[in-house]
Amino acid sequence: MQGYPSWSKGQGLGPCDVGLRAFESLPLHFMLIPQGGVYLKIIAFTGMPFSGKSEAVKIAREMGMQVVRMGDVVWEEVKKRGLKVNYENVGYVANEMREKHGKDVWAKKTIEKLKRQKPSEFFVIDGLRCVEEMNVFKKMLTPNFFLISIEASEEVRHKRALNRNRLDDIGDFKKIKERDKRELEWGLDKLISSSDIKISNENDISVFRKQVEEVLKKIKKQ
Repeated sequence: MQGYPSWSKGQGLGPCDVGLRAFESLPLHFMLIPQGGVYLKIIAFTGMPFSGKSEAVKIAREMGMQVVRMGDVVWEEVKKRGLKVNYENVGYVANEMREKHGKDVWAKKTIEKLKRQKPSEFFVIDGLRCVEEMNVFKKMLTPNFFLISIEASEEVRHKRALNRNRLDDIGDFKKIKERDKRELEWGLDKLISSSDIKISNENDISVFRKQVEEVLKKIKKQ
């Protein structure tokens, strides 16, 4: 494989339109491969709320990897509806879209976002919630897919939840437990159990960061 074609959609006229249609029918991973033909790898993070996914993604960014956060796609939909980005609205929109369009709806919208990114050898996806999302990424992006789950106890996660300061964060234990329940109903527990790699994030942040860096480096070399 010699990398993706350099011609664009606007050039597919007349006899060339046949070639354009053939190009558009190619798997998405072919179009995302950087020049030189390096095969695309997807590294995805999952885990219960407040387990430490955001910190893991931060490390990936520091290592120069392109990151697409699935939660951003949900936020975009919330804003498009003229709603404020908060726990209630984000949860409502995320759940409504899953019920209306299927459990893989946010994965498909994330792939649309990936199409607008510059070609890269690696993409990191943050925030998978169910097996159906993982299957869509494997089918439409690449089978060269690594799922990493970040794990922490309920007590540790809930303490972090009260200390974090993000737009869609929660201010009390009752709502934290409600969010856990909601995401488990989406199938998060099944996704976590199917992960390729599990990383504990219970104690020292420096130990956790080192573990994440080592895992990412290892995948990068494969």
